[in-house]
Amino acid sequence: MKKKKTNDVSELLKIAQKPSKIARKLHPFYRGKIEVVPKCRVKSLDDFSIWYSPGVAAVCTDICNNPELVYEYTNKWNSVAVVSDGTRVLGLGDIGPEAGMPVMEGKALLYKYLGGVDAYPICLGTKDEKEIIQTVKILQPSFGGVNLEDIEQPKCFPVLNTLRKECHIPIWHDDQQGTALVTLAGFINALKVVGKKIGKIKIAMVGAGAANICISRLLMLYGANPKNIVMVDVKGTLHKERFDLKNSPDHWSLAIDTNASDIRGGIREAMENSDAVIALSTPGPGVIKKEWIQTMAKNPIIFACANPTPEIWPWEAKEAGVAVVATGRSDFANQVNNSLGFPGVFRGALDIRASTITDTMCITAATELASCIADNKIKPDRILPTMNDWEIFPKIAAAIGVKAIKEKVAGKKLSYDKIYDNAKAIIKRSRAITDIMMKKGCIKSAKDKI
Repeated sequence: MKKKKTNDVSELLKIAQKPSKIARKLHPFYRGKIEVVPKCRVKSLDDFSIWYSPGVAAVCTDICNNPELVYEYTNKWNSVAVVSDGTRVLGLGDIGPEAGMPVMEGKALLYKYLGGVDAYPICLGTKDEKEIIQTVKILQPSFGGVNLEDIEQPKCFPVLNTLRKECHIPIWHDDQQGTALVTLAGFINALKVVGKKIGKIKIAMVGAGAANICISRLLMLYGANPKNIVMVDVKGTLHKERFDLKNSPDHWSLAIDTNASDIRGGIREAMENSDAVIALSTPGPGVIKKEWIQTMAKNPIIFACANPTPEIWPWEAKEAGVAVVATGRSDFANQVNNSLGFPGVFRGALDIRASTITDTMCITAATELASCIADNKIKPDRILPTMNDWEIFPKIAAAIGVKAIKEKVAGKKLSYDKIYDNAKAIIKRSRAITDIMMKKGCIKSAKDKI
């Protein structure tokens, strides 16, 4: 029987609160979401003479003579560090490194299950920008890449920029590049729904944090007209007289280059006559009001992506006349979910041994992600694939791998088909391991806990 849709707000709110209630029960049951298991065979204890002493000494000598062999002899080729100082965790703010651990473990779980990547949560007991940079730099011998996560602004900008310049492995800030990539992918398809061109539309951007700064950069690289972008921070719209922004190069650049109409005011003024709103700001609801939507252009698009609660509930946005609404939540249609991006991005980057992940590589990944839904299948409530569409990840891996090779930032040259087939095999293996462990009882059932 088809499930009956409900428009009852209290019921919708109850559904929205359910994941948090279950999470509080299951986290202590499993006592963490990841663990380390062997990937080599251990038939008897004699095998440790090969995997450890004395046999391992020969392998160490080989790597000493040729450091690149570390990628062939160890798991460095498939390892990512998820690094955070816990200063900007989800919508919770500066809650500290210990409180940030469940998020970083969750990220590691997603890396493994969706991308076949072995990721390790590393929550740092420092908030100092220079110490974070130095820590990541000295971790490089052990990892094939680094995912920066939940680091507050403004320091997240110099941390990422410095590490991208000075490290020889790819450094990725998922709150910047990951969010921007998936947002751009969803936006590409949302524009197809309403029949508008990116170079012609007016975009209001609510929030001027790390995510929206990077989103604006990718939007402009993709073809959005900076003159038609109006960004709003806690003090109002960004414009040429916002001299308070001069000490922040990224914000000041946007104040100079965007908002050609010199719109002053706040969110309401920025939204007037706009075709789209991309909001990653204060968790709502009520940050964006229904009456403001009614001042927008025909068939408006709303991306209300604050976590854990969107700036406006999707049903309210639709009641106000929004043609396409997206949020950051999995319990609503059109989830703008970073998990659609980073597993495939790092799968591809690791497999061709990329030294960095460029903005143009991100755009390539975004367009590939958007194309995973055929034009005739795109609908107002389906502008992005979901994590269930697992073949998007090897496709993104192959697309980004080929782009890295073209941009000469790859250590290995492989064909699209080779990268795709390799990524698909690794991801299938990772998912199969989880399924087998559940069937064998190595991962216990938690039915009675829900």
